Amino acid sequence: MRTTRTGKLHVAPEASFRFDYRPRVNTRKVRDVAVKAREFLNANEGHPFFLMVNYSDPHAYRESRQSRAWFFQDQVDGIPADPIKPSGKTIFPWQGIDTPEMRVRTAGYYNTVKRLDIGVGLLMNTLKAAGHDGDTLVIFVGDHGPPFCRGKTTCYEAGLRVPFIVRWPGVSTPFASDAMVSTIDILPTILDATGQPSPGTMHGRSLRPGVSDPQAAWRDHLVGEFHFHGRRPFYPRRAIRDERFKLIHNLRAGSEKPGPGIDGDPAYRQSQTAAFADTRIQRAFNTFADPPEFELYDLRSDPIEFENLAGKPEFKATEDSLKRGLLEYRRATDDPFLHREIMQKMIDHARQ
Repeated sequence: MRTTRTGKLHVAPEASFRFDYRPRVNTRKVRDVAVKAREFLNANEGHPFFLMVNYSDPHAYRESRQSRAWFFQDQVDGIPADPIKPSGKTIFPWQGIDTPEMRVRTAGYYNTVKRLDIGVGLLMNTLKAAGHDGDTLVIFVGDHGPPFCRGKTTCYEAGLRVPFIVRWPGVSTPFASDAMVSTIDILPTILDATGQPSPGTMHGRSLRPGVSDPQAAWRDHLVGEFHFHGRRPFYPRRAIRDERFKLIHNLRAGSEKPGPGIDGDPAYRQSQTAAFADTRIQRAFNTFADPPEFELYDLRSDPIEFENLAGKPEFKATEDSLKRGLLEYRRATDDPFLHREIMQKMIDHARQ
C-alpha cells in the first residue's frame, strides 16, 4: 500500500508518520490539491492506497506569524465564484453578536466553507476519473468547530459538533443520521473496511451498521474533550451528552480562565459593550470567559447553550447521572488529567 498526505499534520514528531508522498501545496488552492491527488493516484495505479487531504479552509488566516490580524479569504483563485455577502443572515445564533464586523467575519467564514465544498467535489471527481469511486471508503470530518468565541477550543456544541460524512461503496446508503458518532469511530471503521484486526482495546466502533441502517442502535451518550490550544492558557474541559442534556466539566474553573478570544474573533469584546448590557448574549459570553466548574444545558429547549442549568434542584438527578457517566468514561479511557501529578506538570509547563 502507498500512502500520501496533503496539508497540515498538526501532530508531532512528523517523522513518526511515514507517508510515502507528501506534496507541498497551498490547500486553499483547491484545484492544485486535486491535481496532486491525481498525480498520486496515477502513479499508484493498480495498488491499494491511503490518501489524506487536510484542507486549510475554513480556518482563519494570518499573513505571517508576527501579524495580529486574522481574516478569512473570500476568494482564492476565483473560488467561490459567487461569495456570500455580509448581512443579517451571516450571524451565528450561538453568538448572537450582530455588528458590521461580525457580519463580515462570519460571511468570510461561510465563503471558506464554500471553497472547501468545491474542493471536496473536485477531489471526488478525481477519484472517479481514476476509477476508484466504487471501491474507496471516503471519510470527511472536521477537527473542531468554527474559530469563533463559543466555538473552537470549547466543549459547547459549536466547538464539538463537526461535519462527519461517510461514503462506503456497497455498505452505506444516503441518509442523514442523528446517531451520536465520534472521531474515535474512524479507526475501527478503517480496520473493518480493510479486513484488519484490532490492535488492542478501542472505545470506538465500526460505523458499518450506522451508515447502512438509519434505525441501527448506537451509543446513548457521547463524550467530548478539549486539552489545550497553544501553551497558554491551559484550560482543559470534558463534556458528556445524551439525546437531550449536555454536561461540561471545566477542570480548572476557579484557578484559571480560558482565553477570551480565538483566532482574532472579537465577539467576546463586543459582547461587553453597552449594546449587549444585561442580555442573555452577554451572560452567555460571561460564562464563556469565566466558566463555573460545571455547566448543564437542555439541548432540546436551548440548543445554543445560553442557559446554564447546573446546580438547579429540578435538574439535580440529570446532572448527577451525567457526572457519573463522564467520570466512568474518563476512568475507562485512563484520562491523564485524572492524575494530579500529570495535571500539575501541564500547569507548570503552561507557566514557563
